[in-house]
Amino acid sequence: MTRTNERIRVPEVRVIDEQGQQVGVLKIADALAFAQERELDLVEVAPDARPPVCRVLDYSKYKYEQAQKQKAARKHQQQITVREIKFRPKIAEHDYDTKKNHVERFLRHKDKVKVTIMFRGREVTHPERGTAILDRLANELSELAVVEQRPMQEGRNMTMLMAPSKAVLAGRLSGDSSAEGADAISNGVAPVAADAPDAQRATTGTAGATAEGSVVEAPAAEQSATTGTAGATAEPSVVEAPQAESVEPAEPAALPSNGSAAPAEPARASAARSSKGSATAGAKRVA
Repeated sequence: MTRTNERIRVPEVRVIDEQGQQVGVLKIADALAFAQERELDLVEVAPDARPPVCRVLDYSKYKYEQAQKQKAARKHQQQITVREIKFRPKIAEHDYDTKKNHVERFLRHKDKVKVTIMFRGREVTHPERGTAILDRLANELSELAVVEQRPMQEGRNMTMLMAPSKAVLAGRLSGDSSAEGADAISNGVAPVAADAPDAQRATTGTAGATAEGSVVEAPAAEQSATTGTAGATAEPSVVEAPQAESVEPAEPAALPSNGSAAPAEPARASAARSSKGSATAGAKRVA
């Protein structure tokens, strides 16, 4: 605690005035009188010096400035938490992958990780197994972490300290882009390029979501395929059929030798006439 004015219990002090100039070594009574003449406080700033150093200043303003400096220092200070995770020398592959994912998650949150290998019974006679596990973990997470403390054995435990790498601290390995891509795939929405044609944008939407009045020109094969899907468009798509090829008229039949035109009747018309004539003859017989 900083001592001021009458709380200073030494016979002599070295006095510095409000301008930062040394006044010299004065008796404590003379130093207090020097400060009171200027309506300021006598503040002990170096109690370990011989004699102690005191400054003449406004103590309330001094406390405010010190609080502001401490606040600025805390603002720029980054607090790092140390997490701990424990392995066994005979850990299974699946358990190893699970705990490695936990270590990776801690590192991405910019926390330090203390990895501990626990030996039980006669396992302590084989420390190379623990060293192999720690070296494997450090190699697999080399992009995310740097090893601050190499594997060191303390009794039945072997520890290694890992810290986030510069890329993680700078935010270059946050993994946000991969998470967004996974969310898009899980939602069933395929990403469409900004310069994709309108027909491609229309087909990427869900079935039956085409608004009325919007016309999308597509080939006849694509339109016939889309009209059969569930939730067809509000208006049936019209496909223009190709125009029929022009057929040249057949040449007229050759005229007989006498010059009179005698076109042949169609077979269907002649059959109808013959059946009509037979029916009329049968009616006359009945009458």
